[in-house]
Amino acid sequence: MRARCVSIVIADRQPVVVYGLLAMLRSAGDFNVVASCHDGATCIRSIRNLCPDLALLDVSQPSPIGFEVLAAVKGEQLSTRVVYLSSSCDAGDAVGAIANGAYGIIPKDAAPQLLVRGLRQVASGLRLLLPLTGALDAPGNALPHEPEGLPSSLTQREGEIMRLVCAGLSNKEVGRELNVSCGTIKIHLHHIYQKLAIHNRTALACLAAKTTVTVRPLRRGNGAAPITASRT
Repeated sequence: MRARCVSIVIADRQPVVVYGLLAMLRSAGDFNVVASCHDGATCIRSIRNLCPDLALLDVSQPSPIGFEVLAAVKGEQLSTRVVYLSSSCDAGDAVGAIANGAYGIIPKDAAPQLLVRGLRQVASGLRLLLPLTGALDAPGNALPHEPEGLPSSLTQREGEIMRLVCAGLSNKEVGRELNVSCGTIKIHLHHIYQKLAIHNRTALACLAAKTTVTVRPLRRGNGAAPITASRT
């Protein structure tokens, strides 16, 4: 049976970005772009009139579209789920975005398949707890201090798995993303649970939503960066 087509409004101040998103989402086959906008006022009108499932909105400076549209969606209690599209995405951005009511934040340099997958997850009711890329790559994202009692012993690979699991991917999907077997993912998750003194994915997501976990890099790595997430 064919999957339900997801209606979506896209908005970005750069026409080339809008055209690129249009082509990508149309080629995915299960998205219906009902409006494409270059300013906040037009986007808000489109959401009010068309009631799309999703809105993918630019939050780049100056005068970011995403913030003004999200304020209208929240204030009018509209059902559209807002996802931010950012040119500079880090874990702190995700926390702030989701705290303000967005369902997630996706960097503009994300691979097309990851962007499409993220939108599908949001359409199904999930939140993107973490940025799809960058959470493990950008140094200097650590908070001033680490929550008391939280171990800082996750390897880089364990951190990658935690990020993908908290983004809603199954073990099989995580394995496919990292090019390892499902069994290997289960073993890594077991080690993560032991290190963090938790027992399941739900507890992992809750922990990620409340704390910063510092990831210890592999020997070939260049530095550690935290994983943060938020749930509203």
